[in-house]
Amino acid sequence: MNYTLKEMMTIMAAREIRDGDIVFCGTGISMVAAMAAKHINAPNSITFFETGAIDSKLEEIPMAVADSRVMFGAASNGGLLDAFATMQNRITGDHVIGILGAAQVDKYGNLNSTCIGDYCSPETRFSGSGGACDVASFVPRCIIFMQHEKRKFPVKVDYLTSPGYLDGPGGREKAGLLPGGPTAVITNMGVMRFDDETKEMYLANYYPGITPQKILDNMEFSVDVSKAVEASPPTEREIKILRENVDPQKLIL
Repeated sequence: MNYTLKEMMTIMAAREIRDGDIVFCGTGISMVAAMAAKHINAPNSITFFETGAIDSKLEEIPMAVADSRVMFGAASNGGLLDAFATMQNRITGDHVIGILGAAQVDKYGNLNSTCIGDYCSPETRFSGSGGACDVASFVPRCIIFMQHEKRKFPVKVDYLTSPGYLDGPGGREKAGLLPGGPTAVITNMGVMRFDDETKEMYLANYYPGITPQKILDNMEFSVDVSKAVEASPPTEREIKILRENVDPQKLIL
């Protein structure tokens, strides 16, 4: 391959972003994906951060959402209130999209970024929700980044930090949440989506050189693979832009 699996993940996420989308993203690979989309397929997309910067120029990749490079050339530099108001604004229809990561995800797209094991006596304690619960609760569409390992795809998450489709059809509505939820789980092996009826995860794409069976072997629960097709690898143009314009210093990639 003339690309890495991390680059493949980034490009697959960038392809999920439509022109005109308003993208709420955090640090790391989600920021790279948002920048890649802006350069490749969604030039009119707008990136905003929980620290309040909206539509930054992003001429150099920031290392965190509070990095001063996030604010450079922004259309607006506000604060948390502005960021979360933008995130919850449904006047824009379904154009707001969030990009999240977590330690665990279950078949309904529920996320755990709080702890492994019992909450009161955990094996591992993580940083917690940050703004992830708000993003998962309020934005119309979410992309989830995940390394594809069995421990990260449990039958049930150890702690429900951020809601997906909760317990299935109608779960979000019963909880009082607005319509929405995760649209894709992008890993270093493939892309999972969610069935419109059952709200359960299914395999949509597997990467070149990786089989659907290998993906199933690295999950605690089974998913439907009958609709899975091989993903199109990154084009030379996509890789060139990713390496030369988005992250030339390989700070994230």
